[in-house]
Amino acid sequence: IMLKNYNHQIIGFALTMVAWILCCISMGLPQWQEWHYEDPMTFKPTVAFVGIWKACVFHNDNNSSNIRICHQYNYRDSFVPLYIRINQHLLLVSSLLGLFGKITTIIALSTMCMRRVPRNAICNPFSLSGILNVIASSFLYLAILLNYVSTIRKWGVAFPPSFNMPSHPDTQKMGSAMALAITAAVFFLLSGTIFLSLNLAISKTPRSKI
Repeated sequence: IMLKNYNHQIIGFALTMVAWILCCISMGLPQWQEWHYEDPMTFKPTVAFVGIWKACVFHNDNNSSNIRICHQYNYRDSFVPLYIRINQHLLLVSSLLGLFGKITTIIALSTMCMRRVPRNAICNPFSLSGILNVIASSFLYLAILLNYVSTIRKWGVAFPPSFNMPSHPDTQKMGSAMALAITAAVFFLLSGTIFLSLNLAISKTPRSKI
């Protein structure tokens, strides 16, 4: 690998790391959808967040402060709609692919630093990392698109009575977790593009004739 491409590889690795961290953070946040409705018990405006793995409701107490109550859900809960279950799988696969992409990038960097790549090699050791990152980005984009469609079309969730949440809010919009997921998807795509472009640079490098 040519020395001038070393900076590109470091940038790609940094993008992979940040993308994977943002993907994991966004997966655990409830702010994928922001619901606004009137609480049937107190008749006060209420804000709730509906995420991939949990839903959180904000209640106002007598001191005008917000009390956050979160409810977890998992694969065994029958009330979880299909689009949330699909997003659960998409985000899990994205995080796993990002983790494997990070590991293969570390291996490729160590191989490069140890000078184990043959001088006449036409195979880019970062190709696998690039492919994994591009696929992770694609899965993330699918999850973002599905959440966007469900928000625009106001698909509801039949929460159990213990959640004290309606199945459909008065109004709903996309939450801040979407911004993190979009940033992670862009970073995964950029890092994958950088790693795969190195393969083109290597294949176009003229080899000396003996």
